[in-house]
Amino acid sequence: MAPDSSIQTGTNGRPHGTARRPVLVVDDSKAQRKILQVQLTRWGYDVTEAASAEEAILLCQQQDFDIVLSDWMMPGMTGLDFCKQFRALPRDGYGYFILLTSKSEKTEIADGLENGADDFLTKPVSANELHARLRAGDRILSMHDQLVEKNRLVGATLDELQKLYDSLDRDLIEARKLQQTLVRERFRDFGAGTAALMLRPSGHVGGDLVGSFVIDKNRIALYSVDVSGHGVASAMMTARLAGLLSGASPDQNIALKVTTDGSQDAWSPAAVAARLNRLMLEELQVDQYFTLGYAEIDLATGRGTLVQAGHPHPLLMRADGRIERLGDGGLPIGLIENADYPETRFTLYPGDRIILVSDGITECPNRQGEELGSDGLAKILLQNKGLTNSDLLEALLWDMNTFAGGADFPDDVSGLIFDYRGPA
Repeated sequence: MAPDSSIQTGTNGRPHGTARRPVLVVDDSKAQRKILQVQLTRWGYDVTEAASAEEAILLCQQQDFDIVLSDWMMPGMTGLDFCKQFRALPRDGYGYFILLTSKSEKTEIADGLENGADDFLTKPVSANELHARLRAGDRILSMHDQLVEKNRLVGATLDELQKLYDSLDRDLIEARKLQQTLVRERFRDFGAGTAALMLRPSGHVGGDLVGSFVIDKNRIALYSVDVSGHGVASAMMTARLAGLLSGASPDQNIALKVTTDGSQDAWSPAAVAARLNRLMLEELQVDQYFTLGYAEIDLATGRGTLVQAGHPHPLLMRADGRIERLGDGGLPIGLIENADYPETRFTLYPGDRIILVSDGITECPNRQGEELGSDGLAKILLQNKGLTNSDLLEALLWDMNTFAGGADFPDDVSGLIFDYRGPA
């Protein structure tokens, strides 16, 4: 089989676009091996020869060959058996296997393909056809190499992303701990009444906030906040609002003011909502808003005033089990300049409770997508009205979980219950 001198190669003797690849030639005929070795070397391949399939197996165990040219009929192990063993060897990349055979029956060719061969060449081998088949193999190997490299890059990127995720996860766990400290006192006794608080983010951190603070010896304030969105941005906003409604720092509390005689007083609930609205629109200027339920209660008389700014209706649960919805809806804080926030007045009697919750409770869905709603919330409260404030909030979470079918809550859940005892 004489080499064909008409083959077109690159200036360096290799085919255009072909990398220098290691090739294993396996044939029991020394003359055939020599012919193939001369052609392949001229085309730019690194050629290794093996006189038998057994010798080829040993070479393949020591080195990865990109392309294997193997005779089918050889003494001892056939080229087909060698192909099976070649495919079973552990290797980093793909090996392109071409069988050289005088067989032309379709069933035999199909048998070779079934056992791992990629291509066939019929003896005597045409140099032009061999060159074309090798270039086809080169294209397949190049695509495989590109895919392996892309997979490597994807794997490396995923590893980096995993490291970033792990770092972010650790930070968010710490942020969750810090956010929980915003509601430091989950139970507070004001003498004439007690307040219990509950805060449960749907993720690591959330946008809900509940709390209370003392205005003076007779008055207290209760509030429930739900910042739009979820995650870190919402959590940062709740942290800012916690500082603005803190009883521990009266001079920074946006609801409090100092009178001309130096005593501490408070802005009306409507004025508090308006001040927060101006702060959001004029100073903070963020793409966020929040809903608010804010109530001021006189512990001596039980009289109270509240603002409902887009928040779920505050509920007043009377001692006899009747439930009243308070508020007129209202606009959220941070949406419209100079928004009006109407006030609602109410009176508490001994044994009455006022309840503030976020929409994570009223909008909690079941498996069918139906929301719990205000009626569902009222039903749970009535079923558990004999419990203390703290136990009632725990029972609320338990019954919500049952309603949701055990699924995770899709939104942050928070609530506050104030139980009025009456003046001492």
